[in-house]
Amino acid sequence: MLLKSTSILLVTTMQKQRHSQSSPLLETCLEPCPIERGMRLIGGKWKGSILWHLKDGPLRFNQLARQLGGASRKMINQRLKEMEDYGMITRNVISTRPIAVSYEVTEFGRSAVGFLEQLKDWSLQHNI
Repeated sequence: MLLKSTSILLVTTMQKQRHSQSSPLLETCLEPCPIERGMRLIGGKWKGSILWHLKDGPLRFNQLARQLGGASRKMINQRLKEMEDYGMITRNVISTRPIAVSYEVTEFGRSAVGFLEQLKDWSLQHNI
């Protein structure tokens, strides 16, 4: 009985090895690929929505927060800082007392708006 189960295991192992040798090997990505790098910029939670709402012109923080609805102010502030660090948006201080700031899309950020437009069209086309 032991010999039979060992034979089956050996045949199965050989079949797996043969299959893996005949299949093309996939390249292992040792660092983030361009898709991953791009998604880090616009794929994080609320980043695409923030960019989308800023595409038509600068908005003050409170205006943007109202348009985003379900996002907490802390989350919005965190995402805005990340996007500012990446150079996708700029932060402009309007007044210091009381503090008022507005956010605007940079040229670099505007270059990603086309992808968001395509994503919107794709979502509508497929009823997503």
